[in-house]
Amino acid sequence: MPIRVLLLFFCILSISSAYAQDGSSVNIKKIVIDAGHGGKDPGTVSPGGKYKEKEITLSVALKLGALIKNRYPYIEVIYTRKKDIAVDLDKRTEIANKSKADLFISIHVNGVSSRSPSGSETFVMGADKSNSNFQVSMLENSVVLLEGDDYQTRYEGFNPNDPESYIVFSLLQNAHLEQSLIMASLVQKYFNKGPIKINRGIKQAPFLVLWKTSMPSVLIELGFISNAGDIKILTNKKSQDQLASLILSAFEEYKNQYDKGYNNLDYTTPVEETQKTTSANNIALTTNNLHYRVQILSVSKVIPSNAPDLKGEKNVRYLKKGSLVKYTIGEFKTKEEANAALLPIRKKFPQAFIIKVKDNTIIK
Repeated sequence: MPIRVLLLFFCILSISSAYAQDGSSVNIKKIVIDAGHGGKDPGTVSPGGKYKEKEITLSVALKLGALIKNRYPYIEVIYTRKKDIAVDLDKRTEIANKSKADLFISIHVNGVSSRSPSGSETFVMGADKSNSNFQVSMLENSVVLLEGDDYQTRYEGFNPNDPESYIVFSLLQNAHLEQSLIMASLVQKYFNKGPIKINRGIKQAPFLVLWKTSMPSVLIELGFISNAGDIKILTNKKSQDQLASLILSAFEEYKNQYDKGYNNLDYTTPVEETQKTTSANNIALTTNNLHYRVQILSVSKVIPSNAPDLKGEKNVRYLKKGSLVKYTIGEFKTKEEANAALLPIRKKFPQAFIIKVKDNTIIK
């Protein structure tokens, strides 16, 4: 498997997707809504074969897009499909990347052999080793088998049925993981008010459709087509309206934070104290005064000081925030000093932005 090629591609992709994350006012201008499956690919199918995932996802996607356009006429809503057609997974991400979208939302419906599982869940790109998450991603990724004999060439040797193919995902760091997790948490927050009562939470899994997106991205599993209670809701037009409305509410809250600048994006979980790394190169923060720092990376675990993601940078520190580890450079007394340092840092870390810190806590 050409892992080096994958890593090189990802680095280039990260460079091309830099956002204005320096705390200045930014606005969401484009959003891509992806209705999962379609055409020859029905997705999951209800017991008895009456209902298909592709029909439910398209209906909810179109409803969501209409709601967003009605509420925010200036936002360009782009669909990966607007009718019952097959769209390859790499084409879906290509649509999002070429449009330079600010957010990618992929809508799906779960399905398993057992009829007992129920509930909604939202995924972000990751390499979670949970067996249940892995099975969901394998199911969603298996669509590439319908895309022609050249799928392994197009997806860098990836085989959706080979567990070893998923190892590569653990080598990739998502530059937009933090923002993706925020959007995912908001979706699940509003789904608590939804017609499907069971909330299965936020998860990470290696989805091909999220792999190469160069913007914050989430994959929403609305419910289980294999569950009798869920399917009644998923196929009900009023319930579909409600699901679309709840995703709209999540988007509105995300947008309100985003438009004020990434510095204001926040989780419900508190920031933990900085912990020292085992490497002397990762300098622990010793001062507790109010200051600014430049965040260069947000990952799910502490990484070695010589990790490729740090690009040879020696003077890095990190803060833990919930399940995330945020790597930063510098300590600046004023926002102006931080802004002056930001530009040269972005030459190496295009996704870098400014954060404000006090007592080892990121504050707004």
